Amino acid sequence: MTWMPVPQYEAGCDEAGRGCLAGPVVAAAVILGEDFDLSRVADSKQLSAKARDVARHYIEEHAAAYSVFSCCNEEIDHINILQASMQAMHGAINHLGKIPPHLWIDGHYFVPHDTIPHTCVVGGDAMVACIAAASILAKTYRDALMHDYHTRYPLYGWDVNKGYPTRGHRSAIEQHGPSPLHRKSFRFKTKQLALNFGV
Repeated sequence: MTWMPVPQYEAGCDEAGRGCLAGPVVAAAVILGEDFDLSRVADSKQLSAKARDVARHYIEEHAAAYSVFSCCNEEIDHINILQASMQAMHGAINHLGKIPPHLWIDGHYFVPHDTIPHTCVVGGDAMVACIAAASILAKTYRDALMHDYHTRYPLYGWDVNKGYPTRGHRSAIEQHGPSPLHRKSFRFKTKQLALNFGV
């Protein structure tokens, strides 16, 4: 895979779970460093769950620095999902333990960091290796959380849907009502979800 050239020790940042009905939004920031094997990462959406887990372990062992930060469903309800996503991304960046000279952000919008300049890249998880690494961490950490939450609230199928608005998840909400981990600021009715999420 050919990656966009990025100077060493700049950080990539991405989030997972923005479009979910339940659970947190999780962000990760990653600095790869000069010895990192770029062939070990890829767009997280193109990897199987097993391949993502393998890549996660490689990133954790070989990245120069990484951090994962989340905002729970209650925070999302309080400040809205966009601001919670930005808060999670800033939290991940601020907990890196190193100050990168530049940030690479997946998407087209980012609330600027107080001290670090940034570049937004639409589809960046398929173009910029440090964003891809951050995407893998955010996705795998969030999936693991939702799998654990499934043991507490097994009616909603979070071990499979991870909180996204699938038909089965929506049906479970209509039958059993929302759990304490559902985002109350999101509308749960099937017709409204179809309009909001295109499902």
